[in-house]
Amino acid sequence: MTVSVDLSGPRPADDGAGHTGPLRIAMVAPPWADIPPAGYGGIEAVLYDLVGGLDRLGHHVTLIGAGRTAAGVPFLRTYERAPSERIGEPMPEALHTAMASRLLEGLEVDVVHDHTLCGPLTAAGRAVPTVATCHGTVDGELGAYYRAVGGAVSLVSISLAQRIFAPDLNWAGQVYNAVDTRTYPFRERKEDWVLWVGRFSADKGAHLAIDAARAAGRRIVLAGKLVEPSEHAYFEQYVRPRLGPDARYEGEADRARKAELMADARCLVFPITWHEPFGMVMIEAMACGTPVVALGRGSVPEVVADGVTGFIRRAPSELPAAIEEVGRLRPRDSRAHVERCFDAAAMAAGYERVYRGVIAHTAAARATAARAAARHSLRSL
Repeated sequence: MTVSVDLSGPRPADDGAGHTGPLRIAMVAPPWADIPPAGYGGIEAVLYDLVGGLDRLGHHVTLIGAGRTAAGVPFLRTYERAPSERIGEPMPEALHTAMASRLLEGLEVDVVHDHTLCGPLTAAGRAVPTVATCHGTVDGELGAYYRAVGGAVSLVSISLAQRIFAPDLNWAGQVYNAVDTRTYPFRERKEDWVLWVGRFSADKGAHLAIDAARAAGRRIVLAGKLVEPSEHAYFEQYVRPRLGPDARYEGEADRARKAELMADARCLVFPITWHEPFGMVMIEAMACGTPVVALGRGSVPEVVADGVTGFIRRAPSELPAAIEEVGRLRPRDSRAHVERCFDAAAMAAGYERVYRGVIAHTAAARATAARAAARHSLRSL
């Protein structure tokens, strides 16, 4: 594999407690989609905005990923084409991790930020610290995995709700996912139908969204990922029988079409049935001025300002009334909420603080270890 990348730029300044100048950051993306993704791909969408935000802060980011990118920073490619159709198979992730590890050997960076599942397994073998964002729920096997990796990786949560299930992990910080609000169309006037966006899984509750919209007497449009066998099985059993003149499946909308749908909809219905660590579609809808009607699980209470940018309810039976009630909310309040709390600039600044903290902590630990080794050497003379 031959790669030519311009990594010129000033070395970060070190004040003795950590870097204070521009940082050199290696950003490792999952292999499943382009950056930004053409369709479904929440992590890749976040990465695109994070890389842009860090670049605007003056940092030097090298992105490692599959397929294509429009991020505008040096890009090292593992797959010529992202193997999206193989998502869920172990080999693309394993091969991507092995190739990314080789590429990292040739880079001079201050920190590695890994967004993959397997990548943290390679962290102990490198001199610079590794930060990993936990994009999934950390109860069960994923938490056990990060526990086994131990101090080799500094973890970042994407919500406070996520950390409740594993407070003992090696957390280095908490940074909310975000969007570049400027790229989302804002519309004050909404149409009379409601929207559901996501992947077709019982966890995401598309069937509950249809039932709620129908009970409210509103049409619903569904736009979601339908690729994996489990998604097809759920769709055929729970979604297709509910479709009709008032419930239409749009297909997997691309980035532009999804934004258009979100800007026009009366509200986004988000009836999740699990403790989701973060739901990107909530902030995307609110960035368009569209309120969110959701069940209050996972990060929902942290993301939606109840009674201002949407309504949070306890049970599916309460959703139809909330769908009607959103008519009294002001779209500008939803947009302002995202600009204030979930904009890409805030996300980039949050990760910058994490990087600097981890770099300083690593330097201090190494200095302590060096002093201990020196004392041991003196005693042995």
